Amino acid sequence: MSGRSQHSITPILHHSTTHLSNTTIRMKSITRRSFLRSTILTAAAVHLPLPAFTQTSPGDEVRVAVIGFGGRGGDHIKGLTALKGVRLTALCDADSQILGREVQRWKDKGVEVGAYTDIRKLLESAKVDAVSIATPNHWHALGAIWAIQAGKDVYLEKPVSHNVWEGRKIVEAARKYNRVVQAGTQSRSSQGIKHAVEWVQQGNLGKILVSRGLCYKPRGSIGKVEGPQTVPANIDYDLWCGPAPKVPLMRQKLHYDWHWVWDTGNGDLGNQGIHQMDIARWFLGVDQLSTRVWSVGGRLGYVDDGQSANTQMIYHEYDQAPLIFEVRGLPEKIGAKNMDKYKGGSIAVIVECEGGYVLVPNYNSAIAYDKEGKEIKKWQGAKDHYQNFIDVVRSRKCKDLNGGIWEGHLSSALCHTGNISYRLGKQSKPEEIKEAIKGDRTATDTFERMAAHLAANGVDIEATPLALGVVLKMDPKVEKFIGNKEADAMLTREYRAPYIVPERV
Repeated sequence: MSGRSQHSITPILHHSTTHLSNTTIRMKSITRRSFLRSTILTAAAVHLPLPAFTQTSPGDEVRVAVIGFGGRGGDHIKGLTALKGVRLTALCDADSQILGREVQRWKDKGVEVGAYTDIRKLLESAKVDAVSIATPNHWHALGAIWAIQAGKDVYLEKPVSHNVWEGRKIVEAARKYNRVVQAGTQSRSSQGIKHAVEWVQQGNLGKILVSRGLCYKPRGSIGKVEGPQTVPANIDYDLWCGPAPKVPLMRQKLHYDWHWVWDTGNGDLGNQGIHQMDIARWFLGVDQLSTRVWSVGGRLGYVDDGQSANTQMIYHEYDQAPLIFEVRGLPEKIGAKNMDKYKGGSIAVIVECEGGYVLVPNYNSAIAYDKEGKEIKKWQGAKDHYQNFIDVVRSRKCKDLNGGIWEGHLSSALCHTGNISYRLGKQSKPEEIKEAIKGDRTATDTFERMAAHLAANGVDIEATPLALGVVLKMDPKVEKFIGNKEADAMLTREYRAPYIVPERV
């Protein structure tokens, strides 16, 4: 990147203390050239200041690397390389087969790109200005922090973190090292949704009653294995596991189905649902975690090796209005191909107000309806999210960034806290659940619709009960639960050396 000063930072693992334990773990440096940088944790306030960029503006060419591209990373490659003045200079994946295939594809085009299986080696390269990260969720935070410490700007796939604590660490690192870090929540680059948010917040439909996110997306069984599976030889399993426990593979597929296992994924709430969670929060205009959260759900309709819920409701309490999220992985009824719809949406946001509601059916449009369901206003249009990232990498004007890391952290964390409530819950009879939530008509209606959906799929929630999650209260200023040490412990995780998210970034 011509005309741009480069940081002489190599990513390091500092001496640190894991968040779950007082045992100090001496961490190894990532590269032979690494050196310790003394740091002070300066970002205790909820609102961390935006970075005052001091770097020289880059020239016309931005050199990018894509890390992890067996899934979403393929879109990163396509989207970034379609932009003027962007050049792909490196690729990184722990699966040598996926890596080799993509490197050869570019070679066939006459383009030589660096090939890496280890992100630490890639980040040593002076030929990379920015990275996009589309690894499994458990690698997002550590990969981003290492990249930031190495002086790279970062486009980070959603959810930006695997747990709440990690998200805050990325924010702290971005602010400290003055890096551009954008979350892959592309709806933030939609003018259509932005204008709808402004219109609702101006009171045109009266008070918001509930901001509701929907993730009704088909999710079948991932199968059931009888014992540990063989990891393909083309995968560096130690690197693939990274910060997560290196345990035997107990599912049929290593790739993609990691979403449904807690060590590596966050269920569909943190997979697809993060998009709708972000939009629902945007309409409410809230910029902190909820003060109270609870969840009800289960993995029902089949028995497989997945752990996360395929049917779930999450209730976040805010002063403005509740944010309710719904996950459904089963179809509208037994044998159906279609998913349920609520007020016209399946993967959508519905903002219900005194005078009507707004439906956000996709990433670039919104429709307002009156109380009788008649369309009264429509918005559409979106800018390219990747282009916005590259524009800010060039300008260093962080205020122009759509979906910056702070927004990505908050919306990801709302998914994580909802899952914590669910995971701490216990199986309960339908009447017990109704009794627990009877004081809230909106929550009760949501639960009754969930129960009807499961019944249509042949699921008897008397025989196979849902889990009623723990009601968790939080102090959003410090992002800690109040009076629940077990829940607090789940805000972070034990890390596996040397893949440890540092306490001091």
